Order: sequence, then structure tokens, then C-alpha cells
Amino acid sequence: MNGSFNNFPSIREMTGKVEQAKSKPVQVKGPGSISFAEMLEKTTKGQAKAEPLKFSKHANLRMESRNLDLSDEQLGRLKDGVAKASEKGIKESLVMVDDMAFIVNVTNNTVITAVGSADEKIFTNIDGAVVV
Repeated sequence: MNGSFNNFPSIREMTGKVEQAKSKPVQVKGPGSISFAEMLEKTTKGQAKAEPLKFSKHANLRMESRNLDLSDEQLGRLKDGVAKASEKGIKESLVMVDDMAFIVNVTNNTVITAVGSADEKIFTNIDGAVVV
């Protein structure tokens, strides 16, 4: 009767199947796909080659017209804020550095515009904010 009851395998049969499965490598790749290990390696390599923070032409014009100057320390904090936004999955972020606000396209690692303390502070089309 093979240890089955009502067409269900016994615990002993199931334990044997589980032990057999543990010893066989699992392959869930379809044609043209890559394994989890390969995907993980590609992803972590991509993070190591992070693009430098870029400023759009519009952002450069706004910073110049509003007399906004970033010190090296402030630029470092802006980059840290963009990295934190990326870690949280934010795509379009407001990053606050002291009395300056930057709208950043996190996906492209690009500052879109800059606002100083004297400017109107209405921000649209963002999905997150970081204060650094």
C-alpha cells in the first residue's frame, strides 16, 4: 500500500522527497533569464559604480540667479541625501540642505532645480523628502 492513506503520501514518504530535493540544485531559470546569484552580482556591481551627482542646465541657472553656492560640505550632504532617497526607493525627491532645497531626479542622479530661503516654497511632483 506504499504507506498511503486515502491517496495521500505518508509523512515518511514526504520526508524522503524533501531530503531528495535538498540534495538537488534548484533551477528556476527560463530561456534567456539569469539566476538570482547573477542578478545579485549585477545589482551590487551597479551600486559600486554610482554615477556622480549631476546638475541640470535649469538647476545651474536657478542656482546662479538665486546666488546659491554650495560648499564642499553641503555638496557632500546633498549627495548623502540623494543616496538615502535612493535606498528608500524615492524617484523624485526634495532634498533640504540648510536653507536650500533641491528637487532631484533620484533615478538619473540629477538635480532638477534649486530653491533658496527667499523663494516661494511649493514643491510638486515629488514622492519623498530628505532633510540633511
